[in-house]
Amino acid sequence: MIMARTVADVIVETLVSCGVKRIYGIPGDSIDPLVDSIRRNKEIQYVQGRHEEGSALEATFEARMTGMPVACMGTSGPGSIHLLNGLYEAKLDHVPVIA
Repeated sequence: MIMARTVADVIVETLVSCGVKRIYGIPGDSIDPLVDSIRRNKEIQYVQGRHEEGSALEATFEARMTGMPVACMGTSGPGSIHLLNGLYEAKLDHVPVIA
């Protein structure tokens, strides 16, 4: 049985086509479909952190070291707000981090 493609699948496929190999974050209700799609896609890896700020900083560090785009994500509301410090660091360093 073939599963229908979801919006989450399209987002993950787009990230892979942009060269993203890893996504850092913390799962939550609003992003569970993305986490599930990442799990099914063998070309990208999900790295679960303990806090969204740490996940964004990890993504920034990897992008700084490799020069390749890296993604981070947080659940809606406070989870997304906690990404800001790491994203600001990425902006200051001019490194390719996608949130």
